[in-house]
Amino acid sequence: MSSIEDLPTVGDVAATRHQMGLWSCMSYVIANIIGAGIFITPGTVLKLALTNGMALVVWLGCGLISLIGGICYIELGTSIRDPGCDFAYNVYVGWEGIAFSFMWVGVIMSFPASAAVQAQTFGQYIVAGLSPIWHLGSPYDVILERGLGFALIIILTVLNLYAIDKYASKFQIFVTIAKLLSLAIIIVTGFWYLIVKGETEHFKDAFTPLPNEKYDIGQISLAFYGALWSFAGWDILNYGTPEIKNPRRTMPIALLGGISAVTLVYMAMNVSYMTVLDTETLKNSSAVAADFARITLGDFSYAIPFMISILLIGTLNSNIFCGSRFTHAAAREGHLPTFLSCINAESNSPRAALLFQLICTIAVTFVDTESLITYVTFVMFGQRVFTMAALLWIRYRNIPVHPDAIRVPLIFSILFFMITIALVVTPFIEDFTTTIVGVGLVLMGFLLYMIFMKPKQLPGFLYRFNDGITRVTCKILFTTPDLKHASEIETLKSDGELNRGETLSSRFHNESVVSNDERTTLSTSQIDTAAAGTAEPMTRL
Repeated sequence: MSSIEDLPTVGDVAATRHQMGLWSCMSYVIANIIGAGIFITPGTVLKLALTNGMALVVWLGCGLISLIGGICYIELGTSIRDPGCDFAYNVYVGWEGIAFSFMWVGVIMSFPASAAVQAQTFGQYIVAGLSPIWHLGSPYDVILERGLGFALIIILTVLNLYAIDKYASKFQIFVTIAKLLSLAIIIVTGFWYLIVKGETEHFKDAFTPLPNEKYDIGQISLAFYGALWSFAGWDILNYGTPEIKNPRRTMPIALLGGISAVTLVYMAMNVSYMTVLDTETLKNSSAVAADFARITLGDFSYAIPFMISILLIGTLNSNIFCGSRFTHAAAREGHLPTFLSCINAESNSPRAALLFQLICTIAVTFVDTESLITYVTFVMFGQRVFTMAALLWIRYRNIPVHPDAIRVPLIFSILFFMITIALVVTPFIEDFTTTIVGVGLVLMGFLLYMIFMKPKQLPGFLYRFNDGITRVTCKILFTTPDLKHASEIETLKSDGELNRGETLSSRFHNESVVSNDERTTLSTSQIDTAAAGTAEPMTRL
C-alpha cells in the first residue's frame, strides 16, 4: 500500500467518478474563448493595423500564439495533475509567495469582475433585443438588465453545484453548438457576399495603407495585444485537470482542436466583416456584428442581440468553472480558509467555492467593473510569465512530475516565455498608470501572504472562526473539506504549536474536522480502494 503522503484526498477520489470526456472539454475551450470580444475588437484591431490584410495577419498571429501557449499548458497540465492552473504550478515549484500574490487578485477581483461584466452585458443585450416590442425607460431598463444578469449567474451556479458530467458539461456542449450556429449565420452571409455576389473590392490592395498613413510597429504590437484579448481563456482545462478523463489523450486534442477551431472562426468572421463593411466604417464601429446585420440581414438583424446573449451564456458558464476551481485549489493548498475547499464527495462539485464566487460576482457589479478588469488584465499576463518560468525551472532542475506527462519541445516553452514578457512590458510603455495599479495589487497580495501565511502561529480567534464556518458549510452544503496536506495531522506536537509549512487551514482541518466529524473524512476502505486503483501517486518536491 502507498504511504500516507501518496494517499488521495476526498477530491481526488471524487474526481475519478465524475470526469469530462473529449467533447465536453473541447466545448469548454471553445465556449470560454469565444465571447463578446469578436464583436467588439475587430474595429480596434483594424484601426491599429491600418489595412485589412495586416489585420488578418494579426488575427492569424494571435491564433498561432494561443496554439503555442496551449502546447506549453498541455505539458503543465499533464505534468502537474492539480487543479488551479497557474496557482498550482507556482506552488509545485515552491514559489508559494508568488502564487498567493497573484491568486488573491484572481479570487477576489479577476474572475468575479469578468463574470459580472458578462452577466451585465447579457442583460443589456436581452433588453436591447426586446426593445422593438417592449421598450422600458430609465431606470427600469437598468433594473431589468441587472435582474437578468443576476438570474443567469444564479442559474449557472446551481447547475455547477451538481455533477459536472451530468449537468454543467452537457449544458456547455448545447450552448457551444448554439454559439457556433449563431456565428455560422454571420460567416455564411459574409461568404455569400464574397463568393456568390463577388464583392471583393475591400480586399484589393489589402496591404496598402492610405496615402496619409504608414505602418507603425508599436501600433501593430498593440493590435496583437487587443486581438489576444479575444483569444483569452484557452487555458480553462488546466483549472480542473483532475476532472478530465485521460488527460494525456484528452488535453492535447481538446486544447489544440479548440484553439484551431476558434482561429478559423475568427478569421472567417473578420473576412465576412471586411467583405460587407468598408474600412472606415469597420474602424469606427463599436458594434461590428450589429452594423453587419443591418446591411445584410434586414429584419433578421433584430436577432443579433439574442445571438450575442447565447455567446455570453457559454462564456459565463466557463468563467464560473474556472473561478470556482481556482478558489478551491487555493483553499485545498491551505492558502485560503478551509471552508472554501469544501466539496460534495458525490458530485465532486466545489460547492463552497462556487457560492463564494457568486457572492463576489454580485458584489463587484456595484463597482466600476470595466476599470477593475483593466487593472487585473495586466496581473493575468504577469502571472503567466511566472508560470512559464516555473515550467522552465522544472526542466532545468529535472524536478519529478507525473509519470504520464507529455513533454513538448523546449523551443515552445522558451518562445512563449518571451511572448508573455513582451505582453507585460508593452503596457508599461503604453499605459503606465494602469500598470502600476496592477503591480500594486500584486504587492498587496504579497503583504497578505507575509501576514497570514508566514507566521508559525496566528491569533486563536481565527482558528475558532475557521472551525465554526467550516462546520456550518459542511452541514448546509453536504460537503467535505478537501485539504491536500491533510496527512500532516500526525506531526502536530501540541495544541499551540504549528509545524513548518502548515497553514491556518490545515491546522483547523487537523485538529477539528478530521478528528471530530465523520462526514468530513474518507473511510479507510475508501482510501485503500482509491490508492490501489483510481489514483496515480505523483512524486512531489
